[in-house]
Amino acid sequence: MNNKYGNQRTTIDNIIFDSKKEAERYLQLKLMQKGGVIRNLELQKRIEILPKLEAIKQGEKAKRAVCYVADFVYEVVATGQVVIEDAKGVRTDVYKLKKRLLRQLHGKIIVEV
Repeated sequence: MNNKYGNQRTTIDNIIFDSKKEAERYLQLKLMQKGGVIRNLELQKRIEILPKLEAIKQGEKAKRAVCYVADFVYEVVATGQVVIEDAKGVRTDVYKLKKRLLRQLHGKIIVEV
């Protein structure tokens, strides 16, 4: 089944990926982890950009935290560097904003593959 961007959902290891591209990248990263190149591979990791904003005035609603969900997060064994990866097809305005905020507020860079 295709999603609104024309990507085809793909299942590998009982994990449903939003696209074939993301599924193929998972297989590559899985091999890299098995080979000792990377470790601590995480899928769909939620990264908080802005914390929850509590209501100040009576009747006002609290604002939920703003998060970015990374396709993959892993550590490069040789350097210890933590990599945040997105198997990106379409770069939506919301994605671009979250990418910028993550870099500017937290110094984290999203690698697009």
